[in-house]
Amino acid sequence: MATLQSTAPPDTDRPADRPIVRRKRTVLQRLRHDWPLLLLALPVVAHLSVFHYWPTAWNIIAFMDYSPYRPFWENPFVGFAWFERLFADPYFAPALANTLKFAALNLLCMFPLSVALALAMNSIISVKVRSTFQSIVYLPHFFSWVLVVTVFVQVLGADGLVSNWIMAGGGERLDFTSNPETFTFLVWMQWAWKDAGWGMIIFLAALSSINPSLYEAAASDGANRWRRMWHITLPGIRPVIILLLILQIGGILSVGFEQYQLQRQAVGFQATEVLDTYVYYQSIVGGQGESFGTAAGLFKGVIGLILILVANKIAHRLGEQGIYQKS
Repeated sequence: MATLQSTAPPDTDRPADRPIVRRKRTVLQRLRHDWPLLLLALPVVAHLSVFHYWPTAWNIIAFMDYSPYRPFWENPFVGFAWFERLFADPYFAPALANTLKFAALNLLCMFPLSVALALAMNSIISVKVRSTFQSIVYLPHFFSWVLVVTVFVQVLGADGLVSNWIMAGGGERLDFTSNPETFTFLVWMQWAWKDAGWGMIIFLAALSSINPSLYEAAASDGANRWRRMWHITLPGIRPVIILLLILQIGGILSVGFEQYQLQRQAVGFQATEVLDTYVYYQSIVGGQGESFGTAAGLFKGVIGLILILVANKIAHRLGEQGIYQKS
């Protein structure tokens, strides 16, 4: 039976190596085609506009002698006067030093812990044991800092569970949650209990994208578990590690407020003062005004932006994509 063939003549005028030029759609055509996606993105755009972009525009009051009790256009510009006062404040340098200390501790300790938990979880064969372990480790991420601090006080406080056990055995009362010398380690334990499971979930998602045939091929070639982890697992999740590391570096000056504020009275402000609590007590409680607090916040944002650009540049040098591609 004869087959039907197209009767359209071949395009002999166009060279074989000449690309097909597609006509670019107009904006109206793109709106008609993509309106469902734009409708889904509308709540996110509205949220970012109200809670991020609009407050960001008000950073201009860091350069003004701003007062909410007079019209905005009547607030005089003072240049960098608030920044000069910020850097000259004797309480600013200790707060910045504490912030960098806690941020470096979080950066150097939490990432390896989350990766180790993800590798341990990935090596568990039993689905029931894996789901139980994942739930136990991940559940504290949903706890508020009020609950986390309360749990640690009930366990490691002067009248806590561990202290009562030590005293029942004839030892001295444990003073851990109110000791400034041990506060850094206490903060690390609170981070590890609350947020290590969150990082574990992210790295588990990255591990699931690795082709299992790579492990089978490596095992057939005689590679043991450690060699497979070093040559397959870690390179497979390296892009995710670098991406999260860049984002963490960008927010290195934002270590939180609630965790330190809740323990400020017990430990003392010298050990717990970070930039977030410093801004609160100096600008709001101390009465230095909104412009002073905005100057401190803008300082944090600029430093974070510079660190993100530098870290992303280093990621490009290492052959990774980072948070955006090279232009």
